Amino acid sequence: MWQARFYQALPEIVQANPKARWLFLTLTVRNCEVTELGDTISQMNKAWQRLKDRKDFRPVLGWIRTTEVTKGKDGTAHPHFHALLMVPPSWFKGQTYVKQARWVELWQSALRVAYKPNVDIRTVKPKVTTAEPKTGVEATTDALKAAVAETLKYSTKPEDMTDEGDADGWFLELTRQTHRRRFIATGGALKNVLRESEESDEDMTLTDGEGDAEGPKIAFDWTTQKRRYMRNRRADQ
Repeated sequence: MWQARFYQALPEIVQANPKARWLFLTLTVRNCEVTELGDTISQMNKAWQRLKDRKDFRPVLGWIRTTEVTKGKDGTAHPHFHALLMVPPSWFKGQTYVKQARWVELWQSALRVAYKPNVDIRTVKPKVTTAEPKTGVEATTDALKAAVAETLKYSTKPEDMTDEGDADGWFLELTRQTHRRRFIATGGALKNVLRESEESDEDMTLTDGEGDAEGPKIAFDWTTQKRRYMRNRRADQ
């Protein structure tokens, strides 16, 4: 749904900001126990607020940020942020340009941790194809769609939700830790791009692609012997 909304708004956003440039930013922290996930995400949200107040971040015109949590091989949780930043063309000139190493310093400072967190920052660029190249609004919009898909993807990977070997109840604990938490935030010129406070019946039926608006359904059954819900693939729809 969020992807569909952003896709609909993209042409208008690009047309209103034709000279803007776009960055895809990923901010991570060290893995934590899934029982500590809620506190870790709270610390990350506070760190994001501090990051936005830094002088280096002020030229950013607008942003959309999501939280993703993946499961580590050792059963820990790996929460991280994906953010799409709209910046002025002057960002890449003079003192306003923020190098990757500086992003690491900024995020480390905002997190208030002793270690250097992993940070990835890259410019969103149109794909080079053998077909007739697109230009202007169309080219920028197409380039942004891939970044939007990465930014607004599932907050948790489907395989982590349906792991049949999840004897320790990792996903159940994740739902407890993230209950009532908003995993999408926007700001600046993109603050209202998802119209979060204007839900309508039509909005709620938007999908990320073609086909059934409700999408596929994954079935679970209660297993008395193991005293937990387990995936029932035969009942999937």
